[in-house]
Amino acid sequence: MELKYFRLIKTIAEEGSLAHSSERLFLTQSALSHQLKDLEERLGFKVFQRSRNKWNLTVEGTELYNLANTLFSSIDEGFRNIRNIQEGSKGTIKLSAECQSFFHSIPSFIQKMGILYPEMDIDITLGATHQTISQVFSGELDIAIVTSKPVSDELESIRVFEDEIFAVIHQENPLNGLDFLEASHFSDIHLLINSFPLEGVAVYEQFLKPNKIHPYKITAIPFTEITLSMLVANMGVMCAPKWQLAPFKLSKELVFKQIGKNGLLRTHYLIVKKEHRNKKYIHDFIVSFQEDFLQ
Repeated sequence: MELKYFRLIKTIAEEGSLAHSSERLFLTQSALSHQLKDLEERLGFKVFQRSRNKWNLTVEGTELYNLANTLFSSIDEGFRNIRNIQEGSKGTIKLSAECQSFFHSIPSFIQKMGILYPEMDIDITLGATHQTISQVFSGELDIAIVTSKPVSDELESIRVFEDEIFAVIHQENPLNGLDFLEASHFSDIHLLINSFPLEGVAVYEQFLKPNKIHPYKITAIPFTEITLSMLVANMGVMCAPKWQLAPFKLSKELVFKQIGKNGLLRTHYLIVKKEHRNKKYIHDFIVSFQEDFLQ
């Protein structure tokens, strides 16, 4: 039974006549009369008892009227819920990453999110880097991408993916003859990093510092293109995951060397306050981020 018939029954019952119902439904009395006749023929019973001044529901018609009220009430509630969901999808997410490598891949992700969620505004904060967790606590950031899982009852950590960091060197570098690099090999190299402090550099924090090794020279270069040019000139060593360098055209003279016997693995997490985790727009961002980056 089509919705138009339920609307017809509800309107005639509430207006009490075809004339008033015609005005409410924007149809002629003839069209309404034809619809009602067609409905009653299909149902096999009368919906209304007609009189000159009043149309009264039959017992069967009363059941249909009650059903119409329930049906339209459910439809209205459903649309209210949809509007609430859409309202919940609106919001601004202040985002930053502990590892600057992510800033190479995040813009394309944000562009896609702008198409899927036009009501969501993602604001990248470049200056947070090594203070991301504290800034999530303070509310300066909504979501941070970090490589160490914080221990806090107020924060939730969502695993994004695991990668491996390699040493990128020139093929003529003496280290190229090794199967993998040990911590001691770094004591004599010129290490090229994105930025200070060293506590934010994964190879130092996770590999060199525990082994009490400090490279003889460290230079911070914020531009990957310049770092790659120095590597081609065999003027240093860079440590990075392969995906970080995927957007760049690498010289065939450069090679990737494993760091440590078992490789230098790193896990990335999205960090968000638990109190914000179930906000619709936060939830949508996290799910989409996982779909794009989870490995």
